[in-house]
Amino acid sequence: MFSGIIEEFATVVAIRKDRENIDFTLKCSFVDELKIDQSVAHNGVCLTVVAIHQPSDICPQPSYTVTAMKETLDRTNLGLLQVGDKVNVERSMLMNGRLDGHIVQGHVDQTARCIAMDDADGSTYFTFEYPENREMARKGYFTVDKGSVTVNGVSLTVCNPTSNTFQVAIIPYTFEHTNFCDIRVGTVVNLEFDILGKYIARLQQL
Repeated sequence: MFSGIIEEFATVVAIRKDRENIDFTLKCSFVDELKIDQSVAHNGVCLTVVAIHQPSDICPQPSYTVTAMKETLDRTNLGLLQVGDKVNVERSMLMNGRLDGHIVQGHVDQTARCIAMDDADGSTYFTFEYPENREMARKGYFTVDKGSVTVNGVSLTVCNPTSNTFQVAIIPYTFEHTNFCDIRVGTVVNLEFDILGKYIARLQQL
C-alpha cells in the first residue's frame, strides 16, 4: 500500500529482457535501506526488489533490480523506459503516520497521454486523455472533480474531468522533485483510479 507521495525519482541504469519479462536496474539515494522482496512503487507500479547490487562498472553507485512481467508491461508505461529515464519511486506506506496523499495500491489501471500543458501563475496545469470505455467507467475507472487520481505514482487532485480527460495542477515543488519535469505533450503516463470509486461502483452492480 502506498500514499502517492513520491520520495524521489530513481534513474534507470540498465534494462534486460528475459523472454516476456523485463528487469530494470535503478539507482536512488535509499538503495542501502532496501531489502530483497521489498515492494517499491515505480511510476505508480508496485514492483518487488529482486536484487541489490554494489557499485560496479555498470553503475558506480549502489543499485537494485525489479522485474516487470508481461501483464504489467501491457498496462503501464514501463515498457517505454530507456536507460537514463527518471522514475518516480515510493516505498510502501508506514501505518503509524499521516496519510498525506490518498490510498494507492500500486496497481496501475491503464495509461493516459498528456494532451496539453498550461501555465497557471507559476504552477502548471497538465491535461491527460485516456481511451473512453463505458464498461470500464461502470466499474469505477473514471475521475471526479476534486477527487483523487494517481499519475505516475503521484497522488493528485482532479480538475475539470470529462468522460475521458482530466486536469491536474502541479506546483513547482512537485514539478522539480518528480518526473513531471520530463512530461511533455504526447508523454504516456500511468493511471490508477481511486479505489474508493471502484468499490462503490461494484456495490452498485451487486
